[in-house]
Amino acid sequence: MNQNKVRTRFAPSPTGFLHIGGLRTALYAYLLAKHEGGDFILRIEDTDQKREVEGATEALQETLKKFGLIWDEFYKQSERLEKYKSAAEKLVRESYAFYCNCKPKNAKVEGFSKELRDPCRDKKLTSGAIKLRVPDGQIVRYHDFVHKKEISWKTDEVYDATLLKSDGFPTYHLAVVVDDTDMKISHIIRGHDWLPSTPIHLLVFDYLVSKRPEIGHLTDILSTETGKKLSKRRDSVFVEQFLEEGYLSEALLNFVLLLGWAPKNNKEMFTLTEMVKSFDINGFQDANPKFFRDKLDWFNGQYIRQLKVGDLNSKFQTLNSKFKALKTETQIEITKLVKDRISKLTDINTLAKFFWETPEVDKSLLGNNYKLHLAKAIEAIENDKDLMEVVKENNFKTGDFFMDLRIAITGSKFTPPINESIEILGKDETLKRLKKVI
Repeated sequence: MNQNKVRTRFAPSPTGFLHIGGLRTALYAYLLAKHEGGDFILRIEDTDQKREVEGATEALQETLKKFGLIWDEFYKQSERLEKYKSAAEKLVRESYAFYCNCKPKNAKVEGFSKELRDPCRDKKLTSGAIKLRVPDGQIVRYHDFVHKKEISWKTDEVYDATLLKSDGFPTYHLAVVVDDTDMKISHIIRGHDWLPSTPIHLLVFDYLVSKRPEIGHLTDILSTETGKKLSKRRDSVFVEQFLEEGYLSEALLNFVLLLGWAPKNNKEMFTLTEMVKSFDINGFQDANPKFFRDKLDWFNGQYIRQLKVGDLNSKFQTLNSKFKALKTETQIEITKLVKDRISKLTDINTLAKFFWETPEVDKSLLGNNYKLHLAKAIEAIENDKDLMEVVKENNFKTGDFFMDLRIAITGSKFTPPINESIEILGKDETLKRLKKVI
């Protein structure tokens, strides 16, 4: 670390819900700062007001809190407009930028316009938008601490980017540098999407006579289905969506940690405190990770197993009003029964639904001997007789007998153990369901 105090930032735009890539960026920035005893800053980049979604800033804050990623300082760019104007005008005075009255151009290829040099750069205008005067014939470079290599560009391939629009609002290129300078950010962690803009930012850092922060661009998280970068259009990417699907915040955070970073040992399970303690800036991976849902399910299952029965039961109550309406002792018994058998909290809605809703039984799922199986089961249950004795006495196939019993009682082939389920349902309800089927 080459600065007195490590200060990192997470700087989302308030354009919608937090997505998985954003959560990962926030987590890494938080861990890097806290591992070094530094500060984690939350900065809302809201200068593009046309794209801002009402309530998005508050939603982002609430989501971060759910994961324990608590910031030390908070800023909104819209409250700092004078600082950007002052910085842009300073660059004009020192001939590092110029005024431009050209109409905005939309044609961009990976962040670069088709015309690299703006026709207004030598007109000596005194008003309009302010653009960066990119020098010719130079090289700009930096060392990326994620990819662990030097990356460079020829300035002849960098365009004269707009820094301050004519309406007084800054573009990302200016605001991010001014903010990172004022806030004394030591390490920038951001998505790979911003790599093409980096030479612009490096020049602005240098022209503002400010010390550059260390910069690292994270790898892309790939979809296992398409092999392409996770997309809001194609994939499930929003953090709140995962929470609604029944993933625990602790499990999701643990899973995201390992999408681009690896510990020195083979440890997989980390609490947030353990993440802070173990985090090493040299642990970033250069290869693009894949988002394996099965692995996330495994992590979530492990975290569910660690919950106390009462805590898990409370989560089920919040999730399902019909479950909550059951007697407390019945809830607890169901929770104990499914705890080791679910990978998501929402699995309770399907795996245990038969406890509070009488199922519609599809008789095509039953075996050829189901009537005999169920008749003998009814007789045994009415007389408090062990069901395995029924199997032995009648020379039934154990699997076929209990499968017919399971389907008749629950409506499904896939349920918790049927004997324990019968105990929870009770004798009367079980007999009622069996008799209904035959």
